[in-house]
Amino acid sequence: MSSSNKKIGLITTTSLVVGNMIGAGIFILPASLSTYGSISLLGWVFTASGAIILAKIFSNLSKIIVNKSGGPYAYSKEGFGDFIGFLVAWGYWISTWISNAAIAIAIIGALSFFFPILETNSFLAVSIGLSMIWFFTWINSNGVRSSGKIQVITTVLKILPLVFVIIFGLFFFSLDNFPKFNLTGETDFTTFSLVAALTLYAFLGLESASIPAENIKNPSKIVPKATMLGTIISTCIYILGTVVLFGILPTETLQNSPAPFAEAGQVIGGKYAGYFVAMGAAISGMGALNGWILILAQIPMAAAKDNIFPKVFKKNNKKGAPILGLIIGSLLSSVVMLMNFSDSLVSQFTFMVNLTVLACLVPYLFVSAAYTIIVLQKNKEPSSSILKTVILGLLGFLYSLWAIYGSTAEVVFYGFLLLLLGIPFYVLMQWNKSKTK
Repeated sequence: MSSSNKKIGLITTTSLVVGNMIGAGIFILPASLSTYGSISLLGWVFTASGAIILAKIFSNLSKIIVNKSGGPYAYSKEGFGDFIGFLVAWGYWISTWISNAAIAIAIIGALSFFFPILETNSFLAVSIGLSMIWFFTWINSNGVRSSGKIQVITTVLKILPLVFVIIFGLFFFSLDNFPKFNLTGETDFTTFSLVAALTLYAFLGLESASIPAENIKNPSKIVPKATMLGTIISTCIYILGTVVLFGILPTETLQNSPAPFAEAGQVIGGKYAGYFVAMGAAISGMGALNGWILILAQIPMAAAKDNIFPKVFKKNNKKGAPILGLIIGSLLSSVVMLMNFSDSLVSQFTFMVNLTVLACLVPYLFVSAAYTIIVLQKNKEPSSSILKTVILGLLGFLYSLWAIYGSTAEVVFYGFLLLLLGIPFYVLMQWNKSKTK
């Protein structure tokens, strides 16, 4: 375990949660939501409610399982044993290095607002994307405190333009711009399900504080606080930002905007305000990439300490960073990112990114199911009654199940196939463990 002066506190841990949840996607998501109508605000509320329930579950578990890194892996393993723990670690690890490639590509998209050549010069674009991945890998190789400082700075810089639009946008708000309730022609229930699934992506990462728990000061207090604070802060920014944009930009303009927050910034303060907000999107992606690269090596390291993943993943450098886990994960991210710049593989890449969402939902499902079991086993009731604990766990389980059900049948099929592909790897690890005893 790292010494106390190498650990991170409440502000940095909260920044990890907010920074990992708020990526570059939120800067364009309101444009997608506007095509459905103002019913999308109900989707935000519903998804936020589910996310807060899950955040509360992770928060409570972090008070019971203390000084144990791995978050969803550690909690699933505690509730259901090594095999389920392995499946969660395997799926989550794969989802992380795939999604890191997607974040790098999103950063390139945000930078193309300032440098249009990135849209046509694939060599330059891929070079910048790879540079981003390996720059933040280097930052994380200097230890969690080094990564944490960058995370605090980028989180502040990404929130500032969003808060700017939310506060000053109120002076340009008009209900006449607000889209009609349902613009799709589908039933309200069908449309509601679609927007709820769309907004779900924005809440992935709420579990981030629980993953590097061993590197956090007083984790039994800081992890639960950071988890709830980070989720609530992100939720407020998501919902308020969407409401304000709906009131600033006419529906047709919003629907066709590649950078709605930047356009709103221009309405509020002219060209330079638009640039300020657009730069926030690029910085937001950089902060998310930094935070997720930190997570990238923490999950396999926690599993390796339990002899469920290869020993190579628990090898630390002099600064306490799981260096080989960082290198292996970033190499895989680099390969996936390169795939996106081959026209024949673009559709495959998009499909793989969709799989990462399912790979995050499955851990949520297992953690929610394990919650009541762990609470009763440890005899540490965090709620006022067992009934409340059961209800909280059940609500988290049902929400996660609904979210998985809302994914396309193809994604669900291949997502679970991806998890099953890890079984031979698990069998090999168990055989090797028994052989070395």
